[in-house]
Order: sequence, then structure tokens, then C-alpha cells
Amino acid sequence: MQEKFYITTAISYPNGKPHIGHAYEAIAADAIARFHRLSGKDVRFQTGTDEHGLKMVQTARDKGVDVRDLCREMSDQFQAMCDTLNISYDNFQRTTDPMHHTASQAIWQAMAANGDLELGRYEGWYSVRDEAFYEEKELTLGEGGVKLSPQGTPVEWTVEENWRFKLSRYQEPLLKLYAEHPEFIQPDSRRNEVINFVKGGLQDLSVSRTSFDWGVKVPGSEGHVMYVWVDALTNYLTGLGYPDMDGDMAKYWPADLHLIGKDIVRFHAVYWPAFLMSAGLPLPKQVFGHGFLLARGGEKMSKSLGNVVDPIALAEQFGVDNLRYFLLREVSFGQDGSYSPEAIVTRCNAELANSFGNLAQRVLSMIAKNLDGELPELVTPPNGSADWELMTSISTDVHQTIIDFELLSFQGGMNEWIRAVYNCNQYIDSQAPWALRKTDPTRMQQVLGHLVAAIHLLAITIQPIIPTAAGELLDQLGIPRPPENTPEWLHHRGYEALNRTDWYEELRASGHRIAPPTPIFPRLDMPVDEPA
Repeated sequence: MQEKFYITTAISYPNGKPHIGHAYEAIAADAIARFHRLSGKDVRFQTGTDEHGLKMVQTARDKGVDVRDLCREMSDQFQAMCDTLNISYDNFQRTTDPMHHTASQAIWQAMAANGDLELGRYEGWYSVRDEAFYEEKELTLGEGGVKLSPQGTPVEWTVEENWRFKLSRYQEPLLKLYAEHPEFIQPDSRRNEVINFVKGGLQDLSVSRTSFDWGVKVPGSEGHVMYVWVDALTNYLTGLGYPDMDGDMAKYWPADLHLIGKDIVRFHAVYWPAFLMSAGLPLPKQVFGHGFLLARGGEKMSKSLGNVVDPIALAEQFGVDNLRYFLLREVSFGQDGSYSPEAIVTRCNAELANSFGNLAQRVLSMIAKNLDGELPELVTPPNGSADWELMTSISTDVHQTIIDFELLSFQGGMNEWIRAVYNCNQYIDSQAPWALRKTDPTRMQQVLGHLVAAIHLLAITIQPIIPTAAGELLDQLGIPRPPENTPEWLHHRGYEALNRTDWYEELRASGHRIAPPTPIFPRLDMPVDEPA
């Protein structure tokens, strides 16, 4: 039976246009999904938009439009961002879909049946921007004595009747979960924060609102809509058909990975498992809270600071694969990282254009020109030879890349990958096949054959990060791109058979000839104006 892998991003709140932070999370999740597909797993990848709550009502009112029309317009922009960035999602879940209301009401009823929901009156500090209530001890004072949430957003005192979830019941079960499954919250810094928060004592949680009506109606409670986090978190079940426990729910739940920003770890690592425990549903296997992508100067991007960057403009200026490569190469995943147009150009020119792209261009051009495009025979190198040392080092680096990708260490894996690229370039420079063309044509063919095999390994390995460019290189090699979720293809071409050479012999036997190659990674020009 094919192993499954279900990955989700946080669903984006579409009261503003997508920014580079949204793109960063989507690209990372896409690379993970593509990696697991290439490893032979049946992958389900979900993203979407979180369209309820007071912020959406206020934004629509400020714009003078109907909130439903605003939701549709803004959600379309987030979906367009995903499509532009080549995000291979299987489901784009909107919380305004009727099926989502059904799922949210079902989990509400399951929690109610367990005795965990109680109607009462709530007074407390509420952040409209975060859609969250906070305790007094969590607040700080900003300029002018304004009280601020832990995220730095203003809070206001709110009094209303609402339903409360008995979160305090789940303090010990949650601590037991964290102790028995340390992998549940990653990285460790996030895990420690959550444990300290829960050990400090959990208060029962407000889970409905009566001050506005834009949300999922609470079943059997007139005038109440679900507090946005019950509604939003349930999207991970909606996309699988919950409350129907057959079909995709049986196939893919529990989620293998919830990939989210570090600012919403509490909601996913405290509230969400408590809701699921209450509803009698299995818990996700891991919640990973990645860091922020910071603007030039290390500032967090925000509309109020005017430093929000449009990811589509960046993709148009530098190319989708270059942007994907830079973001996952530059930032240690799980930590905060920074971005600048100059850094994109410097990194991508050095590693993609000058190193990997130039390597492929030189090798394929020599085969097209000197061998009439015919692939040379791939000779097994003797131990200790330069050929043997090359292929051994490439194999070692590629396998370490795969291990790092499995652990979500993109930067570590790409360090190994680029080292393998550098080794190939050192090999071609030392062996000088252009000189061998006159002095030892047989040896020239041996060198080029090993380089083609190495380039194939490198293209397959980096494909989750730069799928279009890697696919174009495989096309030039004459190797078909992998169909989605096809173990037969993976058996011959994917990670589980990286050291096999039968693909090479099949390619030679097919009569395929290498055409004069087209450059895959053109050099980028240093930007004059930064896109905003």
C-alpha cells in the first residue's frame, strides 16, 4: 500500500493582498509536498483562505463593498499567487464554502456532546487584528498607554455573551502529548514556548461571538457565530470531507504536517489538539512553526509600515524558480530570515547561472557538438579513479540532501547539493574534455558520460525546489518528467534509485540525441527599483 503524506499551510487571512510572507510559506510547503511525491508517497497538499471574522467585516465596510464580494475577490488573489508560484496544491479551501460550514458545525457538536462547551458571559481583552482574546498578563503597553497583544497589535475590552470551550480540562493531556511526542511541535524553540505557556495554566476559551454575524452559525444558538479559530482550524478536516469519516478522511487524516508561521503556533499546538481530543479525532503528527521573512533592515513586513512586498512582482522580475530557490536557500528554515533584491541576484547568479546552469550548458553542448548528440557509453569507473571519486562524492552529497529535506532542513540540504555541483565543475575543469577531444576521444566520452549521470542526479534532487527549471533540464536530457503520484516512475527515476544507471542505457537504446541546449538559468541583472 502506498504511504500517504498530508501537508497543510495555514489558511491566509485575505483582508489584504498576498505578501512575500504568504509566498514563503506556500513555497516551502510546495517543496515539501513535491519531495514526498518524488519519494513515492501519495501526497495530499491543502492551502486556502480564512474569510470570516470581524476584520473582514470592517475591511469590506471601509471599502464600501459587500463582504462576500470582498472575500471572493481577495481569495482569488491568493489562489492566483499560488498558481503563479507553481504551488502544486490539491485543494484550495475557502472557509465560506458550504461544506466548510457543515464540517465546522459537526466538530462543534462533537465538542458539545463531550461536555466541553458552556454558555456564559465573557469580559476580556480582544485583538481584532489577531482575532484572539488575551489575558492581562500577556499584554504590554505601547505608545500613549495603548495595550498591545504579544504580537504588538492593539487590544480592546470586549463584553458579550458567548460560548466557552473548557480548555482548562486539557492542560495535563496536552503536556502528556508534548512529553510523549517531542516531534509534535517543531522546531524545539517553539515547543519550549508552548510547554511554558501550558504549564502556566490554561483558561477556558471564548469560542463564539455575538457582536457580528459574519461567520459559521453556532448550531442551536441563535445570534452566535463561531469564534474564528474554531472555524479556521477545522479547514484541515473540511478538505477531506469531514464529518464523513470514510473516503479522504480515512485515507489522509491525521495530517502529517501543519506548516504555519511562528505567530500562530499556540492556536495549532494548544487549541487545535484540544478541540480534536474533545471531538474524539486523531491528532496531527507535527506542527512546524517557521520564522518570519523580514524586510530590508530586519523589519517585520506590515501594511502599516509600508514595506509589504508583492511576491508576484518579485516572480515577474527574477523568475519563479529563482525566487523559490533563494527563499529556501537563504533562510535557515524555522528561523527568521531577510530578503533583498540584491541578495536574490547574487545568490542565483552564483549558484544557478554560473555553477549548475553553466555545468549543464557546457556538458550538453559538448555532446551535441562533438558526438552529434549521441550519449556516450557509461563505463563503470575503477575504485580510486577520478571518475569513481566524483560519482561517490555526488552520491553521498545527494543522499545527505535527501535526509536534510526529510528533516525540513532546506538550507542544509541545498548546501550539500551545491557542493555536489561544485565537485562536478572541479571535475570537468581537471579532466578538460575539450582538450581530450583531440588527444583521447574515448576518454572524453567517459568524462562526459559521468557528467551526464551526475547532472541527472542533481536535477532530480533539486526538482522540489525549482520544478520548472529542473524539468526543462530533464527534457533536454531526454528524461520524461514524473507523473504525479506514480510509484512506477519513481522506481526508475526517483530518490529510491538514484544510483541506478538503467535509465541511461534505456535512453541510449531509444536513440535519443542531445540537441544544442538552451540556457536554463540566464544571469539576472541587478535591480534598479525594488518592486513593492
